[in-house]
Amino acid sequence: MKFWTFTNKSSDEGTEEAELRIEGDIVSDDDSWLYELFGMPATSPNMFKAELAKFKGKPLIVWIDSFGGDVFAAAGIYNALKEHDATITVKIDGKAMSAASVIAMAGDSVLMSPVAMMMIHNPLTFAVGDMHDLRHVADVLDSVKESIVNAYQLKTKHTRAKIAEMMDNETWMSAKAAMKDGFADGMLYAEENAQNLAQNMQFNRLAFQNGVDETKRKLIELCRKREQPELERLRAELALQIEIL
Repeated sequence: MKFWTFTNKSSDEGTEEAELRIEGDIVSDDDSWLYELFGMPATSPNMFKAELAKFKGKPLIVWIDSFGGDVFAAAGIYNALKEHDATITVKIDGKAMSAASVIAMAGDSVLMSPVAMMMIHNPLTFAVGDMHDLRHVADVLDSVKESIVNAYQLKTKHTRAKIAEMMDNETWMSAKAAMKDGFADGMLYAEENAQNLAQNMQFNRLAFQNGVDETKRKLIELCRKREQPELERLRAELALQIEIL
């Protein structure tokens, strides 16, 4: 049973591309059977790689909606996507948190829904043992954090200290915040709205300009005829239009 799906589709340019959805927990291959048994959505690296291999050379759209999970499983998926020999566009429509945010960094471009969230934090684990064991686990977590910083730094170009601080603070980012900090490149659905707004503003400014030109033409005519009351009214109208502009 698959909890992620590929769908062949054609882009506007006619190039065949594959669309992928990553949903649910990011889990190790050893744990994937448990999720399958209970019908819970999950993504594991080996099955993911086997399916990805069928789409060599095809552009990918990767939708992500995941709270995260196993960092080592996420690393395997990240590496598989980085090795893909075509363009990858990551689209986050719900959430890309923890390990899922690491996978998102594999995209050539990362786009977020206006209502999506991204979250980065320090790696976590459970440990049992004596003082030596627990100190060793802490050292391992430091090393794991360094590897995660690598992925974030390649994408954002921030300093390692800056990224480490953001992870220490468990940083939650909206689409705009992620764009500001370099974790995302754009916002889904925004370009069309911005274009419509620009067109509407241009139309409105032209309409005002046309109105001003018409008022000036009437003023010139009235000056020639010296119709004083009408002249004062048009002066006031022209002043208002100029103020609006």
